[in-house]
Amino acid sequence: MHEVITGDGRTLAVEEWGTPSGVPVVYLHGSPMSRLARHPDERLFHDLGIRLITYDRPGFGRSSPAPGRRVVDAADDVVAVADALGLERFAVFGVSGGGPHALACAARRPDRITRAGALASLAPRDAEGLDWTAGMNEGNRRSAAVAVIGRDAVREHLAQVGTADLPPLPDVEQAVLSRPEVSAMLGPAFAEAVRPGLDGWVDDVVALFGAPWGFDPADIETPTRLWHGGLDTLVPPTHGDWLAARIPATSLTRQPDAGHGGHFDATPSLLAWLVG
Repeated sequence: MHEVITGDGRTLAVEEWGTPSGVPVVYLHGSPMSRLARHPDERLFHDLGIRLITYDRPGFGRSSPAPGRRVVDAADDVVAVADALGLERFAVFGVSGGGPHALACAARRPDRITRAGALASLAPRDAEGLDWTAGMNEGNRRSAAVAVIGRDAVREHLAQVGTADLPPLPDVEQAVLSRPEVSAMLGPAFAEAVRPGLDGWVDDVVALFGAPWGFDPADIETPTRLWHGGLDTLVPPTHGDWLAARIPATSLTRQPDAGHGGHFDATPSLLAWLVG
C-alpha cells in the first residue's frame, strides 16, 4: 500500500495490482467499497500488461474523510495519485458508484486521461428528462430519498441498513455474488471500506444520490465506453442510456440478460480497449 498526501493535507491510500511496468489504469471502486475492490481474476491484469491502480475514496478504508466532497473532486485526487506515482497519461474506469467518479476525471483532466470507461454507472440526480428512481430497487430508492435531506439523515439510514426490511436481490445478482472468487474479493473489500466507520459511505451517497456532480458529462471529450445490464435494478439501464446520449465521444453496450453484477464479465473487454 502507498500513502499519497493531497495538496490540502489529506491521505489517500493506494494499492497496485498486475504488471508494475504495464500500461497504467486507475480504477474507481463502487460504493461502499475500497482500494481492495478489483476484478477477482488478477491474471487478467498480467495478461493484458496492465498496472492497475486502486485507491480508497475519502472516508473509506485508510483515506482521510472529506465531508461535503462532490463527485467532481475525484479528478483532483486521481491526479494527485498519478503525480505521486509518476504517471503522466493513464486510463480510468469505474463501476457503479465509481462510474461517475471516472467520468469526472475524463471531463476535468483530458490532458491526463487517455480513455475512460464506466460500467453500470449512475447518471446525475439532476439529469434532465430522466426519471431517476424509475426501475430502481427499494434499497437505493430509500438512499435517494434521504440523500437530499443531508448527511445526518443518510448516516441514520445507513446505520439501519443491516436490519432494514428489504426484498432480496434478484436471482441474476445472487448468481454473480455467489461465485467463490467474487465473494472472496468483495468481503474484504467491503470490510476495509467501513472499517473506520460510515463517513465514506455517507459522503458517497450524498454526492451520488443527492447533489449535482459538479461537471456536465456533455463536456467529456475523452474517448469513453459505457456498459449496462438490461436487468439492472440497482442502477437502472435508463441511467446508461442517458449518459450515452449526453457524452459525445462514447459508445454504450447494453447487455439484455445481465444485471448489475454483470460488470464483472464486461470488465475484460473494457480493459482490453482501455489499453488498446
